[in-house]
Amino acid sequence: MSKEHWDNSFSDEDFVYGERENVFIHDMSEMIPDHSKVGCFAEGEGRNAVYLAKLGHDVTAYDQSTIGLEKTKTLASKNNVDVETVAIDLTQEEVKPNQFDAAIMVFGHVPKKDQEFFIKNMVNSVKSGGHVIFEVYSEAQLNYQTGGPKSLDMLYNPAEVLDWIKDYKCIHFYYGEEMRHEGKRHVGLGHVIQVAIKK
Repeated sequence: MSKEHWDNSFSDEDFVYGERENVFIHDMSEMIPDHSKVGCFAEGEGRNAVYLAKLGHDVTAYDQSTIGLEKTKTLASKNNVDVETVAIDLTQEEVKPNQFDAAIMVFGHVPKKDQEFFIKNMVNSVKSGGHVIFEVYSEAQLNYQTGGPKSLDMLYNPAEVLDWIKDYKCIHFYYGEEMRHEGKRHVGLGHVIQVAIKK
């Protein structure tokens, strides 16, 4: 998906995925130590970044959409927190390694040829001992039609995800159904892959 696609996607006045953090990130956020430096990858309009900033973390949000990042700043201001924003194509440009105590990503969908680079880019940004937490739609999501890409090429295969994280301590791995009500784009029962690892 291009920058233009996401700029257009986020151009609605409202927050298309809502203003509340993702349920999985909420549930897993307690594993992130207080006052951590956290990177939020493919963060879109900033709902998870703002949530983590409200918990007292030093948060940087990455996305290729400048409109999404502008909305991140708006949401942060509304919640009286600061979030640093960086416009970047995470499938092409490497983020500085070993800088974060934790990294998160929610429904960051990229073409299959770019998925391994994207995930490893996120993992590499985290210091040894840090955590990486993410939730994405699986290939099975095509059968649900409750959100996410309409192309198999943009969805994730659980075996491939397990291969990408095999060198790290796996704290949580889940492949199955979850209910998601996030704005107007993720509505109802879907099929997800959830990961929490310690580097």
